[in-house]
Amino acid sequence: MKAASGFAGFPAGKLPTTPVPNAFFSELLPAIDHLGELKVTLYAFWALGRQRGARRCLRRDDLGGDPTLLAALSEPGRSDLEALDEALERAVTRGTLLRVTAESGSRQPVYFLNTPRGRAGADGLRQGEWSPDDEPPAAGLQPERPNLFVLYEQNIGPLTPLIAETLREAEATYPAAWIEEALRIAVENNVRRWRYVQAILEDWRTKGRDEREDLRQPEAARRRYVEGDFADFIEH
Repeated sequence: MKAASGFAGFPAGKLPTTPVPNAFFSELLPAIDHLGELKVTLYAFWALGRQRGARRCLRRDDLGGDPTLLAALSEPGRSDLEALDEALERAVTRGTLLRVTAESGSRQPVYFLNTPRGRAGADGLRQGEWSPDDEPPAAGLQPERPNLFVLYEQNIGPLTPLIAETLREAEATYPAAWIEEALRIAVENNVRRWRYVQAILEDWRTKGRDEREDLRQPEAARRRYVEGDFADFIEH
């Protein structure tokens, strides 16, 4: 069984939001009893909400090409695309999504939310008034920006409450780009310790980062972080 990954919390500042009709919570949510269907339904609100114009649709190929969506639907013993198709079928059967297969072009299934705009788009597609191949591909679901907790777990190790507090202090002290760059340097030098990352950040804060000549000399930059004061963090 795959271990559940922790959620570090929403980052500070103004965040993009996805509008979801109240009817979803009062009518659909109590009726949905399949996790894949729930995920696909929420994904449709997000993906279609990002589109502009009257023709807002999701092509099957776009859905099947989004690795984040497929990972969310992954189940043991079956392919991710099979899980996607079952979730879509359930959403269509319930009436949340409308499915139309284009009569020309790639002839792939196209999905619409069952709203007035979605019904109009589906009717127009059935009547051949437009082709989904003429529409730009839908954007995939990607993190807006990895937060520091995620970067730490990906590059250093498991998160603990003490480490989480240390990372919050670092976020308040150093620019996000600095922290990401310092983590990259730590990984490249195979020194996966937060104390090493913090030493780099403090060095930049006290001595400056953007003005250093070794930024234009990769080998000099590499030696800088494995010799001198930084050598104490490296196991030999």
